[in-house]
Amino acid sequence: VRLVESGGGSVQAGGSLRLSCAASAYTYSDYCMGWFGHLPGKERDVVAIITGGSSTGYSDSVKGRFTISRDNAKNTLYLQMNSLKPEDTAMYYCAADLSRRYSCRDKVSSFGYWGQGTQVTVSS
Repeated sequence: VRLVESGGGSVQAGGSLRLSCAASAYTYSDYCMGWFGHLPGKERDVVAIITGGSSTGYSDSVKGRFTISRDNAKNTLYLQMNSLKPEDTAMYYCAADLSRRYSCRDKVSSFGYWGQGTQVTVSS
């Protein structure tokens, strides 16, 4: 079971990035997946969640700017990040909860599989 993120980088405020999370050794298409952000010294926090049925949920801070999606044929999860702000700066992790398909939880502890993270830095 392996998750590998890519797509992070440095952008100016107002810019866009698309993060990808490639899953291997397991078919994640029917399960809850999510993106989490982590700043040093703070707890990892949910950014966006997608269910096995592709219903989505977002933190209030990114609603209307970020879009989570999945391509089941490619076993890949995405996070389209638009109108980026300096406060979006964080290490972003994708995660999978292989115990739930539809009633996804927005808790870090619910997700048992994690990628290595990709850094997003937004300058003003």
